[in-house]
Amino acid sequence: MTLITSISGIRGTIGGVPGSALTPPDIIRFTSAYGDWLKSRNPGKTCSVVIGRDARISGAMVSSLVASTLCGMGIDVIDAGLSTTPSVEMAVPYHKAQGGIILTASHNPRQWNALKLLNEFGEFVSAADGEAILARAESNQARYAEVDALGHITYDESSIERHIRAILDLPLVDCDAIRTAGFRVVVDAVNSTGGIAVPMLLEALGVSNTIRLYCEPTGEFPHNPEPLPEHLSDLSSEVVINKAHLGLVVDPDVDRLAIVCEDGTMFGEEYTLVSVADYVLSRTPGNTVSNLSSTRALQVIAEKYSMQHTASAVGEVNVVVAMKANQAIIGGEGNGGVILPELHYGRDALVGIALFLSHLARSGKSCKSLRSTYPDYYISKNKLELEPGTDVEALVSAMQSRYKDQPMNTVDGVRIEFGDEWVHLRRSNTEPIIRIYAESASEEKADALAKRIVAELKERIPGIPA
Repeated sequence: MTLITSISGIRGTIGGVPGSALTPPDIIRFTSAYGDWLKSRNPGKTCSVVIGRDARISGAMVSSLVASTLCGMGIDVIDAGLSTTPSVEMAVPYHKAQGGIILTASHNPRQWNALKLLNEFGEFVSAADGEAILARAESNQARYAEVDALGHITYDESSIERHIRAILDLPLVDCDAIRTAGFRVVVDAVNSTGGIAVPMLLEALGVSNTIRLYCEPTGEFPHNPEPLPEHLSDLSSEVVINKAHLGLVVDPDVDRLAIVCEDGTMFGEEYTLVSVADYVLSRTPGNTVSNLSSTRALQVIAEKYSMQHTASAVGEVNVVVAMKANQAIIGGEGNGGVILPELHYGRDALVGIALFLSHLARSGKSCKSLRSTYPDYYISKNKLELEPGTDVEALVSAMQSRYKDQPMNTVDGVRIEFGDEWVHLRRSNTEPIIRIYAESASEEKADALAKRIVAELKERIPGIPA
Protein backbone atom coordinates (compact mmCIF):
# COMPACT_ATOMS: atom_id res chain seq x y z
CA MET A 1 0.00 0.00 0.00
CA THR A 2 1.31 3.42 -0.95
CA LEU A 3 0.32 7.04 -0.33
CA ILE A 4 2.44 9.79 -1.88
CA THR A 5 1.74 13.43 -1.10
CA SER A 6 3.39 16.14 -3.15
CA ILE A 7 2.81 19.73 -4.15
CA SER A 8 1.20 18.61 -7.40
CA GLY A 9 -1.37 16.30 -5.83
CA ILE A 10 -2.13 13.19 -3.83
CA ARG A 11 -1.70 9.73 -5.29
CA GLY A 12 -1.80 6.26 -3.88
CA THR A 13 -3.10 2.75 -4.10
CA ILE A 14 -6.73 2.07 -3.30
CA GLY A 15 -7.56 0.23 -0.08
CA GLY A 16 -5.72 -0.51 3.13
CA VAL A 17 -5.25 1.50 6.32
CA PRO A 18 -5.83 5.29 6.43
CA GLY A 19 -2.59 7.19 6.15
CA SER A 20 -0.82 4.39 4.28
CA ALA A 21 -2.85 4.34 1.05
CA LEU A 22 -5.54 6.31 -0.78
CA THR A 23 -8.43 5.28 1.46
CA PRO A 24 -11.79 7.08 1.77
CA PRO A 25 -10.68 8.99 4.91
CA ASP A 26 -7.55 10.15 3.07
CA ILE A 27 -9.58 11.26 0.06
CA ILE A 28 -11.89 13.25 2.33
CA ARG A 29 -9.01 14.76 4.31
CA PHE A 30 -7.08 16.04 1.29
CA THR A 31 -10.23 17.20 -0.51
CA SER A 32 -11.19 19.10 2.63
CA ALA A 33 -7.76 20.74 2.80
CA TYR A 34 -8.05 21.81 -0.83
CA GLY A 35 -11.56 23.16 -0.28
CA ASP A 36 -10.44 25.01 2.85
CA TRP A 37 -7.53 26.55 0.93
CA LEU A 38 -9.84 27.55 -1.90
CA LYS A 39 -12.27 29.25 0.46
CA SER A 40 -9.43 31.14 2.14
CA ARG A 41 -8.52 32.60 -1.27
CA ASN A 42 -12.10 33.62 -1.97
CA PRO A 43 -13.52 35.03 1.30
CA GLY A 44 -17.25 35.71 1.27
CA LYS A 45 -17.68 34.05 -2.11
CA THR A 46 -19.43 30.80 -3.02
CA CYS A 47 -16.74 28.76 -4.72
CA SER A 48 -17.16 26.23 -7.48
CA VAL A 49 -14.84 23.40 -8.49
CA VAL A 50 -14.76 21.38 -11.71
CA ILE A 51 -14.04 17.67 -11.25
CA GLY A 52 -13.48 14.99 -13.88
CA ARG A 53 -11.95 11.53 -14.00
CA ASP A 54 -10.33 8.92 -16.17
CA ALA A 55 -11.97 5.52 -16.55
CA ARG A 56 -10.08 3.54 -13.91
CA ILE A 57 -12.37 1.33 -11.88
CA SER A 58 -11.97 3.24 -8.60
CA GLY A 59 -12.92 6.51 -10.29
CA ALA A 60 -16.63 6.54 -9.51
CA MET A 61 -15.98 5.88 -5.82
CA VAL A 62 -13.28 8.55 -5.56
CA SER A 63 -15.38 11.06 -7.52
CA SER A 64 -18.39 10.53 -5.23
CA LEU A 65 -16.29 11.15 -2.12
CA VAL A 66 -14.65 14.26 -3.59
CA ALA A 67 -17.93 15.76 -4.78
CA SER A 68 -19.73 15.08 -1.49
CA THR A 69 -16.86 16.51 0.56
CA LEU A 70 -16.77 19.72 -1.46
CA CYS A 71 -20.55 20.10 -1.19
CA GLY A 72 -20.23 19.52 2.55
CA MET A 73 -17.91 22.54 2.66
CA GLY A 74 -20.42 24.74 0.86
CA ILE A 75 -18.58 24.50 -2.48
CA ASP A 76 -20.52 23.93 -5.69
CA VAL A 77 -19.32 21.09 -7.91
CA ILE A 78 -19.36 20.95 -11.70
CA ASP A 79 -18.91 17.27 -12.52
CA ALA A 80 -17.46 16.56 -15.98
CA GLY A 81 -17.66 12.82 -15.38
CA LEU A 82 -15.49 10.73 -17.69
CA SER A 83 -13.18 13.25 -19.28
CA THR A 84 -9.49 13.96 -19.93
CA THR A 85 -6.98 15.94 -17.91
CA PRO A 86 -6.64 18.70 -20.55
CA SER A 87 -10.42 18.86 -21.04
CA VAL A 88 -10.94 19.42 -17.31
CA GLU A 89 -8.16 22.01 -17.23
CA MET A 90 -9.91 23.97 -19.98
CA ALA A 91 -13.31 23.56 -18.28
CA VAL A 92 -12.18 25.45 -15.16
CA PRO A 93 -11.85 28.91 -16.79
CA TYR A 94 -14.80 28.13 -19.10
CA HIS A 95 -17.07 27.77 -16.05
CA LYS A 96 -15.30 30.62 -14.22
CA ALA A 97 -14.68 28.16 -11.40
CA GLN A 98 -12.24 28.81 -8.58
CA GLY A 99 -10.48 25.48 -9.03
CA GLY A 100 -10.54 21.94 -10.32
CA ILE A 101 -9.63 18.40 -9.29
CA ILE A 102 -8.68 15.76 -11.82
CA LEU A 103 -9.12 12.21 -10.55
CA THR A 104 -6.46 10.19 -12.31
CA ALA A 105 -3.22 8.41 -11.54
CA SER A 106 -2.05 9.10 -15.10
CA HIS A 107 0.18 6.22 -16.28
CA ASN A 108 0.14 4.31 -12.97
CA PRO A 109 -1.43 0.81 -12.92
CA ARG A 110 -5.08 0.06 -12.16
CA GLN A 111 -4.74 -0.09 -8.35
CA TRP A 112 -3.67 3.57 -8.25
CA ASN A 113 -5.68 6.77 -8.27
CA ALA A 114 -4.93 10.39 -7.47
CA LEU A 115 -6.26 13.88 -6.85
CA LYS A 116 -4.55 16.41 -9.12
CA LEU A 117 -5.26 19.94 -7.97
CA LEU A 118 -5.89 22.97 -10.20
CA ASN A 119 -6.12 26.71 -9.59
CA GLU A 120 -8.64 29.12 -11.11
CA PHE A 121 -6.74 29.17 -14.41
CA GLY A 122 -7.06 25.42 -14.85
CA GLU A 123 -3.35 25.00 -14.19
CA PHE A 124 -1.70 22.82 -11.58
CA VAL A 125 -1.30 24.68 -8.29
CA SER A 126 2.08 26.27 -7.65
CA ALA A 127 4.68 24.79 -5.32
CA ALA A 128 3.84 27.35 -2.63
CA ASP A 129 0.11 26.69 -2.93
CA GLY A 130 0.69 22.96 -2.87
CA GLU A 131 2.66 23.27 0.36
CA ALA A 132 -0.13 25.36 1.87
CA ILE A 133 -2.72 22.70 0.98
CA LEU A 134 -0.59 19.91 2.45
CA ALA A 135 -0.15 21.93 5.65
CA ARG A 136 -3.93 22.26 5.95
CA ALA A 137 -4.30 18.51 5.44
CA GLU A 138 -1.78 17.92 8.21
CA SER A 139 -3.67 20.17 10.65
CA ASN A 140 -6.97 18.52 9.63
CA GLN A 141 -9.03 21.49 10.86
CA ALA A 142 -11.27 22.21 7.87
CA ARG A 143 -14.70 23.62 8.66
CA TYR A 144 -17.84 22.35 6.99
CA ALA A 145 -21.03 24.16 5.98
CA GLU A 146 -24.30 24.13 7.85
CA VAL A 147 -27.32 22.56 6.21
CA ASP A 148 -28.60 25.70 4.46
CA ALA A 149 -25.17 26.46 2.97
CA LEU A 150 -24.31 23.11 1.42
CA GLY A 151 -22.96 23.09 -2.12
CA HIS A 152 -24.75 21.73 -5.17
CA ILE A 153 -23.69 19.42 -8.00
CA THR A 154 -24.29 20.21 -11.66
CA TYR A 155 -23.06 18.19 -14.61
CA ASP A 156 -20.96 19.14 -17.62
CA GLU A 157 -21.30 16.53 -20.35
CA SER A 158 -19.55 18.58 -23.03
CA SER A 159 -16.02 19.14 -21.76
CA ILE A 160 -14.40 16.92 -24.40
CA GLU A 161 -16.52 18.33 -27.24
CA ARG A 162 -15.64 21.93 -26.27
CA HIS A 163 -11.99 20.97 -26.05
CA ILE A 164 -12.06 19.50 -29.56
CA ARG A 165 -13.86 22.54 -31.00
CA ALA A 166 -11.17 24.78 -29.52
CA ILE A 167 -8.48 22.62 -31.15
CA LEU A 168 -10.21 22.82 -34.54
CA ASP A 169 -10.25 26.63 -34.24
CA LEU A 170 -6.45 26.80 -33.97
CA PRO A 171 -4.93 28.36 -37.13
CA LEU A 172 -2.17 25.72 -37.23
CA VAL A 173 -4.62 22.80 -37.32
CA ASP A 174 -5.15 21.99 -41.03
CA CYS A 175 -8.22 19.81 -41.33
CA ASP A 176 -8.26 20.10 -45.12
CA ALA A 177 -4.72 18.74 -45.42
CA ILE A 178 -5.48 15.93 -42.96
CA ARG A 179 -8.67 14.98 -44.81
CA THR A 180 -6.90 15.01 -48.19
CA ALA A 181 -4.08 12.81 -46.84
CA GLY A 182 -6.58 10.01 -46.19
CA PHE A 183 -4.78 8.70 -43.13
CA ARG A 184 -5.54 5.25 -41.77
CA VAL A 185 -4.86 5.41 -38.00
CA VAL A 186 -4.82 2.78 -35.26
CA VAL A 187 -5.67 4.11 -31.78
CA ASP A 188 -4.72 2.47 -28.46
CA ALA A 189 -6.49 4.19 -25.57
CA VAL A 190 -5.81 1.55 -22.85
CA ASN A 191 -9.56 1.30 -22.19
CA SER A 192 -9.74 4.75 -20.62
CA THR A 193 -11.18 8.10 -21.64
CA GLY A 194 -8.89 8.42 -24.63
CA GLY A 195 -11.21 5.84 -26.16
CA ILE A 196 -13.90 8.53 -26.09
CA ALA A 197 -11.81 11.57 -26.95
CA VAL A 198 -9.29 10.41 -29.57
CA PRO A 199 -11.74 8.82 -32.08
CA MET A 200 -14.00 11.86 -31.66
CA LEU A 201 -11.08 14.17 -32.43
CA LEU A 202 -9.92 12.13 -35.43
CA GLU A 203 -13.40 12.18 -36.95
CA ALA A 204 -13.59 15.96 -36.46
CA LEU A 205 -10.16 16.35 -38.12
CA GLY A 206 -11.31 14.42 -41.18
CA VAL A 207 -9.74 11.03 -40.49
CA SER A 208 -12.39 8.62 -41.74
CA ASN A 209 -10.45 5.37 -41.32
CA THR A 210 -9.75 4.70 -37.65
CA ILE A 211 -9.02 1.26 -36.19
CA ARG A 212 -9.85 1.20 -32.48
CA LEU A 213 -7.74 -0.87 -30.12
CA TYR A 214 -8.67 -0.92 -26.42
CA CYS A 215 -11.02 2.04 -26.74
CA GLU A 216 -13.78 0.90 -24.37
CA PRO A 217 -13.58 3.10 -21.22
CA THR A 218 -13.88 0.21 -18.77
CA GLY A 219 -10.76 1.03 -16.76
CA GLU A 220 -9.47 -2.51 -17.30
CA PHE A 221 -6.06 -1.67 -18.73
CA PRO A 222 -5.02 -4.37 -21.26
CA HIS A 223 -1.33 -3.61 -20.71
CA ASN A 224 0.83 -1.35 -18.59
CA PRO A 225 -0.73 2.06 -19.29
CA GLU A 226 2.54 3.98 -19.59
CA PRO A 227 3.05 4.56 -23.34
CA LEU A 228 6.53 3.04 -23.58
CA PRO A 229 7.79 0.82 -26.45
CA GLU A 230 7.80 -2.35 -24.35
CA HIS A 231 4.05 -1.94 -23.73
CA LEU A 232 3.00 -1.26 -27.33
CA SER A 233 3.52 -4.56 -29.15
CA ASP A 234 -0.21 -4.95 -29.84
CA LEU A 235 -0.42 -1.47 -31.36
CA SER A 236 2.67 -2.05 -33.50
CA SER A 237 1.22 -5.31 -34.81
CA GLU A 238 -2.14 -3.75 -35.63
CA VAL A 239 -0.49 -0.88 -37.52
CA VAL A 240 1.36 -3.35 -39.75
CA ILE A 241 -1.58 -5.75 -40.18
CA ASN A 242 -3.95 -2.95 -41.14
CA LYS A 243 -1.38 -1.21 -43.36
CA ALA A 244 -2.03 1.94 -41.35
CA HIS A 245 -0.12 5.17 -41.85
CA LEU A 246 0.53 5.42 -38.12
CA GLY A 247 -0.58 4.39 -34.65
CA LEU A 248 -1.45 6.68 -31.75
CA VAL A 249 -1.40 5.80 -28.07
CA VAL A 250 -2.34 7.96 -25.09
CA ASP A 251 -2.14 7.35 -21.37
CA PRO A 252 -5.31 6.97 -19.26
CA ASP A 253 -5.87 10.71 -18.73
CA VAL A 254 -4.80 11.73 -22.25
CA ASP A 255 -1.99 14.17 -21.50
CA ARG A 256 0.79 12.04 -23.03
CA LEU A 257 1.07 10.99 -26.67
CA ALA A 258 3.28 8.41 -28.35
CA ILE A 259 3.34 7.55 -32.05
CA VAL A 260 4.06 4.34 -33.96
CA CYS A 261 5.33 4.51 -37.56
CA GLU A 262 3.82 2.63 -40.48
CA ASP A 263 6.32 -0.23 -40.15
CA GLY A 264 5.47 -0.77 -36.47
CA THR A 265 8.58 0.98 -35.13
CA MET A 266 8.42 3.70 -32.51
CA PHE A 267 8.50 7.34 -33.60
CA GLY A 268 9.94 7.93 -30.13
CA GLU A 269 8.08 9.41 -27.17
CA GLU A 270 10.75 12.11 -26.83
CA TYR A 271 10.12 13.10 -30.44
CA THR A 272 6.39 13.80 -30.07
CA LEU A 273 7.22 17.28 -28.75
CA VAL A 274 10.19 17.67 -31.11
CA SER A 275 8.08 17.10 -34.24
CA VAL A 276 5.19 19.27 -33.04
CA ALA A 277 7.61 22.07 -32.13
CA ASP A 278 9.20 21.82 -35.58
CA TYR A 279 5.78 22.32 -37.17
CA VAL A 280 4.81 25.19 -34.87
CA LEU A 281 8.11 27.05 -35.25
CA SER A 282 8.09 26.63 -39.02
CA ARG A 283 5.00 28.82 -39.10
CA THR A 284 5.20 30.93 -35.94
CA PRO A 285 8.49 32.24 -34.52
CA GLY A 286 8.90 31.84 -30.79
CA ASN A 287 10.81 30.25 -27.94
CA THR A 288 10.65 26.70 -26.61
CA VAL A 289 10.89 25.06 -23.17
CA SER A 290 11.34 21.48 -22.02
CA ASN A 291 12.62 20.00 -18.78
CA LEU A 292 16.22 19.11 -18.03
CA SER A 293 15.59 15.39 -18.56
CA SER A 294 14.18 15.84 -22.08
CA THR A 295 16.07 15.29 -25.30
CA ARG A 296 18.52 17.84 -26.71
CA ALA A 297 16.74 17.47 -30.05
CA LEU A 298 14.25 20.20 -29.09
CA GLN A 299 17.13 22.64 -28.59
CA VAL A 300 18.39 21.69 -32.06
CA ILE A 301 14.96 22.49 -33.52
CA ALA A 302 14.85 25.86 -31.74
CA GLU A 303 18.33 26.71 -33.05
CA LYS A 304 17.22 25.71 -36.56
CA TYR A 305 14.74 28.59 -36.46
CA SER A 306 17.11 30.94 -34.55
CA MET A 307 14.88 30.73 -31.49
CA GLN A 308 15.76 30.39 -27.80
CA HIS A 309 15.38 27.14 -25.89
CA THR A 310 15.18 27.00 -22.08
CA ALA A 311 15.53 23.93 -19.87
CA SER A 312 13.32 23.95 -16.77
CA ALA A 313 13.23 21.85 -13.63
CA VAL A 314 11.40 18.54 -14.01
CA GLY A 315 7.63 18.68 -13.53
CA GLU A 316 4.79 20.21 -15.53
CA VAL A 317 4.37 23.09 -13.08
CA ASN A 318 8.01 24.05 -13.56
CA VAL A 319 7.79 23.81 -17.34
CA VAL A 320 4.77 26.13 -17.35
CA VAL A 321 6.52 28.67 -15.13
CA ALA A 322 9.51 28.70 -17.48
CA MET A 323 7.27 28.96 -20.54
CA LYS A 324 5.56 32.02 -19.15
CA ALA A 325 8.85 33.62 -18.09
CA ASN A 326 10.38 33.04 -21.54
CA GLN A 327 7.23 33.70 -23.59
CA ALA A 328 7.53 30.25 -25.15
CA ILE A 329 4.97 29.39 -27.81
CA ILE A 330 5.51 25.63 -27.54
CA GLY A 331 6.92 23.44 -24.80
CA GLY A 332 6.39 20.37 -22.70
CA GLU A 333 8.16 17.26 -21.54
CA GLY A 334 9.93 14.41 -23.28
CA ASN A 335 7.33 11.92 -22.03
CA GLY A 336 5.04 12.85 -24.92
CA GLY A 337 3.57 15.89 -23.15
CA VAL A 338 2.86 18.81 -25.52
CA ILE A 339 1.94 22.22 -24.09
CA LEU A 340 0.54 24.83 -26.49
CA PRO A 341 -0.16 28.07 -24.58
CA GLU A 342 -2.41 29.35 -27.38
CA LEU A 343 -4.86 26.67 -26.25
CA HIS A 344 -4.00 26.31 -22.54
CA TYR A 345 -1.05 25.76 -20.20
CA GLY A 346 -1.25 22.01 -19.75
CA ARG A 347 0.06 18.83 -21.37
CA ASP A 348 -2.44 17.84 -24.02
CA ALA A 349 -2.31 14.71 -26.18
CA LEU A 350 -5.33 15.83 -28.22
CA VAL A 351 -3.74 19.05 -29.46
CA GLY A 352 -0.54 17.05 -29.97
CA ILE A 353 -2.43 14.70 -32.31
CA ALA A 354 -4.00 17.56 -34.28
CA LEU A 355 -0.69 19.38 -34.76
CA PHE A 356 1.26 16.21 -35.58
CA LEU A 357 -1.26 15.10 -38.22
CA SER A 358 -1.26 18.61 -39.70
CA HIS A 359 2.54 18.45 -39.87
CA LEU A 360 2.55 14.96 -41.38
CA ALA A 361 -0.11 15.82 -43.96
CA ARG A 362 1.59 19.04 -45.06
CA SER A 363 5.01 17.40 -45.24
CA GLY A 364 3.83 14.75 -47.71
CA LYS A 365 6.14 12.29 -45.94
CA SER A 366 5.46 8.97 -44.32
CA CYS A 367 5.69 8.85 -40.53
CA LYS A 368 9.00 6.98 -40.76
CA SER A 369 10.44 9.47 -43.26
CA LEU A 370 9.40 12.41 -41.09
CA ARG A 371 11.17 10.87 -38.10
CA SER A 372 14.36 10.50 -40.15
CA THR A 373 14.53 14.29 -40.57
CA TYR A 374 15.31 14.73 -36.86
CA PRO A 375 18.65 14.12 -35.16
CA ASP A 376 18.98 10.79 -33.38
CA TYR A 377 19.50 10.98 -29.64
CA TYR A 378 19.01 8.25 -27.07
CA ILE A 379 18.34 8.64 -23.36
CA SER A 380 19.48 6.07 -20.82
CA LYS A 381 17.30 6.25 -17.70
CA ASN A 382 18.74 4.86 -14.49
CA LYS A 383 18.33 5.16 -10.74
CA LEU A 384 20.57 4.45 -7.79
CA GLU A 385 18.87 3.29 -4.59
CA LEU A 386 20.26 4.90 -1.46
CA GLU A 387 20.11 4.20 2.24
CA PRO A 388 17.66 6.50 4.10
CA GLY A 389 19.52 9.52 5.39
CA THR A 390 22.09 9.57 2.58
CA ASP A 391 23.19 13.16 1.90
CA VAL A 392 22.06 13.40 -1.72
CA GLU A 393 22.96 17.08 -1.95
CA ALA A 394 26.55 16.26 -0.99
CA LEU A 395 26.68 13.65 -3.75
CA VAL A 396 25.39 16.09 -6.33
CA SER A 397 27.81 18.78 -5.11
CA ALA A 398 30.71 16.33 -5.41
CA MET A 399 29.81 15.65 -9.04
CA GLN A 400 29.56 19.38 -9.71
CA SER A 401 33.07 19.82 -8.35
CA ARG A 402 34.41 16.88 -10.35
CA TYR A 403 33.07 18.38 -13.58
CA LYS A 404 33.40 22.05 -12.69
CA ASP A 405 34.98 22.84 -16.07
CA GLN A 406 31.98 21.47 -17.99
CA PRO A 407 28.86 23.55 -18.81
CA MET A 408 26.12 22.69 -16.32
CA ASN A 409 22.64 23.64 -15.18
CA THR A 410 21.79 23.43 -11.47
CA VAL A 411 18.12 24.48 -11.51
CA ASP A 412 17.10 20.90 -10.58
CA GLY A 413 19.92 18.71 -9.33
CA VAL A 414 22.66 19.10 -11.90
CA ARG A 415 22.75 18.57 -15.65
CA ILE A 416 26.31 18.37 -16.99
CA GLU A 417 27.01 18.92 -20.68
CA PHE A 418 29.66 16.97 -22.61
CA GLY A 419 29.37 18.45 -26.09
CA ASP A 420 26.33 16.78 -27.67
CA GLU A 421 26.00 14.49 -24.65
CA TRP A 422 24.60 15.27 -21.22
CA VAL A 423 23.87 13.62 -17.90
CA HIS A 424 21.21 14.77 -15.42
CA LEU A 425 21.38 13.85 -11.73
CA ARG A 426 18.43 14.63 -9.49
CA ARG A 427 17.02 13.30 -6.26
CA SER A 428 13.55 11.85 -5.97
CA ASN A 429 11.14 13.77 -3.77
CA THR A 430 9.32 10.60 -2.76
CA GLU A 431 11.92 7.79 -2.60
CA PRO A 432 15.50 7.40 -1.31
CA ILE A 433 16.94 7.30 -4.83
CA ILE A 434 18.93 9.47 -7.18
CA ARG A 435 17.94 9.45 -10.85
CA ILE A 436 20.66 9.40 -13.49
CA TYR A 437 19.60 10.23 -17.05
CA ALA A 438 22.17 10.36 -19.85
CA GLU A 439 21.75 11.22 -23.52
CA SER A 440 24.03 10.55 -26.47
CA ALA A 441 23.95 9.83 -30.19
CA SER A 442 23.51 6.09 -29.69
CA GLU A 443 21.98 3.77 -27.13
CA GLU A 444 25.39 2.24 -26.42
CA LYS A 445 27.03 5.61 -25.82
CA ALA A 446 24.18 6.81 -23.58
CA ASP A 447 24.35 3.62 -21.50
CA ALA A 448 28.13 3.91 -21.23
CA LEU A 449 27.92 7.52 -20.05
CA ALA A 450 25.26 6.64 -17.47
CA LYS A 451 27.26 3.63 -16.27
CA ARG A 452 30.36 5.80 -15.79
CA ILE A 453 28.47 8.38 -13.75
CA VAL A 454 26.80 5.70 -11.61
CA ALA A 455 30.21 4.19 -10.85
CA GLU A 456 31.56 7.61 -9.85
CA LEU A 457 28.59 8.15 -7.54
CA LYS A 458 29.07 4.75 -5.91
CA GLU A 459 32.67 5.66 -5.12
CA ARG A 460 31.33 8.37 -2.82
CA ILE A 461 28.72 6.26 -1.02
CA PRO A 462 30.04 4.16 1.89
CA GLY A 463 28.83 0.57 1.87
CA ILE A 464 27.80 0.45 -1.81
CA PRO A 465 30.14 -1.58 -4.02
CA ALA A 466 31.41 0.25 -7.09
